[in-house]
Amino acid sequence: MAIDYEKQGHIAVVTLNRPEVMNCVNQADLEELGRVWLDFRDDDGLRVAVLTGAGDKAFSAGADLADLIPKINAGELRLVPTNPAFLKGIDCFKPIVAAVNGFCLAGGTEILQGTDIRLAVPEAMFGIPEVKWALFPAAGSTVHLPRQIPYCWAMEMLLLGEPITAQQALAIGLINRIVPREELMTTAMGIAERLCANGPLALRAIKEAALKSLDIPMQHAYYLETYLASRVFGTRDAAEGPRSFIEKRKPVYEGR
Repeated sequence: MAIDYEKQGHIAVVTLNRPEVMNCVNQADLEELGRVWLDFRDDDGLRVAVLTGAGDKAFSAGADLADLIPKINAGELRLVPTNPAFLKGIDCFKPIVAAVNGFCLAGGTEILQGTDIRLAVPEAMFGIPEVKWALFPAAGSTVHLPRQIPYCWAMEMLLLGEPITAQQALAIGLINRIVPREELMTTAMGIAERLCANGPLALRAIKEAALKSLDIPMQHAYYLETYLASRVFGTRDAAEGPRSFIEKRKPVYEGR
């Protein structure tokens, strides 16, 4: 199977595993990846995911041009506004950490945009080259990029289609940090473990508030924030957190 899905306690580790083709994804891979993300979303035992690619060359170089693109061009594979494989329109509010181990291009960068905390090796490259091949980056990039990085950089990436380095990606805020290759997965798992140590209901509500507030007026966003915050403050975990601080011990969160 080209998508590896391993549950390690509260952490899901998802690996794009076709290193012989730079972890490109075909139709079967996308269907499986979509099932993986929906399972992660709905499994109450999982709190955080780590996404990476197999091998040392690529996170993902995007769509398998011999499989996906001809099917889309022929109308055999319909484009739809919701695409679970790319975390597009499925309301997954659990944190996802990306560990970019190499080339992250086209669909690879589109998958990346569905994650929350992003690490990359120094030699990683990022890009949305679809326009060079007269194609459209239809997995969310025209929506996500202008919201996630400065507009002018988003448009340069989308309209020129030229790749950028890890240093450039860091400078424009596309990734959080650059990590030596030998430390990439250790660092990603360490961040995932730190996220798991936080209140799981608070984690989800904070991500939900941040995402849903992006496209609504600020005054409406305040109401959404108040609603979600009120739900969190009424939980057992919200009582456990302050109590553990007062008692000088680690909190034990139940997700309730």
